[in-house]
Amino acid sequence: MTKPVPMAEIWRGALLESLHLGHAVICDDTGQIIRSWGDPEALIYPRSSAKMIQALPLLTSGAAAKYGLTSEQLALACASHNGAHIHTDRVNDWLGQLGLADDDFRCGPQEPADIPARNELIKTDASPCQVHNNCSGKHAGFLTLAQHLGAGPEYVEMDHPVQQACLTAFEEVTGMDSPGYGIDGCSAPNFSTTVHGLARAMAWFASAGDRADRASDAAAQLVSAMATHPELVAGETRACTNLMRAMGGKVAVKTGAEAVFIAIIPEKKLGVALKITDGATRASECAIAAILVGLGVLDADHPETRKYFNAPLINRRGIDCGSLRPSAEMLF
Repeated sequence: MTKPVPMAEIWRGALLESLHLGHAVICDDTGQIIRSWGDPEALIYPRSSAKMIQALPLLTSGAAAKYGLTSEQLALACASHNGAHIHTDRVNDWLGQLGLADDDFRCGPQEPADIPARNELIKTDASPCQVHNNCSGKHAGFLTLAQHLGAGPEYVEMDHPVQQACLTAFEEVTGMDSPGYGIDGCSAPNFSTTVHGLARAMAWFASAGDRADRASDAAAQLVSAMATHPELVAGETRACTNLMRAMGGKVAVKTGAEAVFIAIIPEKKLGVALKITDGATRASECAIAAILVGLGVLDADHPETRKYFNAPLINRRGIDCGSLRPSAEMLF
């Protein structure tokens, strides 16, 4: 087995203070690896980086068309959002469209990451609801599919038709049987695959416009929704939103917990997947930025890029103390 390789470095003064290792793969539209770091066959949970895969049955089943879902709703189905009003208002409207309420979710409540939304709850002595959960858009999609299928309310159970549809889609696009699953932070099953399998799936999404089947049409719609509404996929201050804006809607990117990151690049028909082994988000953001810069789809000098790629470390007095840099292995 190939060991993980250095991907991101923290420098303070002249000292390399911290080093993050990981695995990454770039795949073409045939599923072949065109570049890799570490072990392409490392087994991982993709966590929230796979939300666009979990959203596929929402479209292929006909549920999205039946309920007239908009591109904003499709973006939210792929989102790990901040719980800001732009997210929760839309998800609540979606629930109302289904004739459902917050109690119908199975994702659990979560304090909003959005500071104004969090402060609003504090000032009104209110508690977070399930709609504030960063995965509530995905779960609204699950509820839509469950309602369309006439299935029961426990849609996060592994034997539920919603999760069986997600598993089928996951194995089809990764090109391999999933060896198992874990329970995600939002209580839904998260299917394991290899870094290569996840990159292969993202390349399949990237080349969806070249095909005319129902699944590929669904994939193209989801990628377009993510790239068109980056503020709904994550939110202000977040890497997914910032990087998609910096690339002018030409690339879709998505983070996952424990330092997973993917990129879908339709113009080049490439898919990218990476995993930092110690789970550090700062490292996955740096590594994905380095890969996107190396592929020529992200400007190294763009202000948003500079938040993750050769990013200065500024202390509380505004002093530049060091930098977050990609390792030499990550530079093309």
